[in-house]
Amino acid sequence: MHIPSETAPLPVEAQIVRDYLDASMKPDPELAATFVADDVDITFTGGRKFTHPSGPTGFNAMRYSWVKKKMDRFDVASGPEGTVVYSVGTLYGEWPDGTSFEGNRYIDRFEVRNGKIVKMDVWNDSAERILIRMDIEA
Repeated sequence: MHIPSETAPLPVEAQIVRDYLDASMKPDPELAATFVADDVDITFTGGRKFTHPSGPTGFNAMRYSWVKKKMDRFDVASGPEGTVVYSVGTLYGEWPDGTSFEGNRYIDRFEVRNGKIVKMDVWNDSAERILIRMDIEA
């Protein structure tokens, strides 16, 4: 099921993901933690592994002055192990040197079981944009 982010109401699992992302963007990793299972498995960009929302928050604090998500849509699919929710959109914010950016594509994949996020995978174009800023063609 494809749901634009402005459409209400979202399915319960997509709303859990949206609430998690909203808390993460404040950033408030302790509030974000209320939406995840105790044994959550988070794989962030570059294959970085975390077990609490404070991991990605700390990493983002090193990579950006600040960053937010423009959530364009949620794709939801139910399966025997729970519900998979994709959040698709773009990042906007500032690099550490104060240069602003927008339109940086992202996709986050979540697995939701029993009302909690149990797994999260994150991909975005930040590394490509950093290479371009450094005038590296790769």
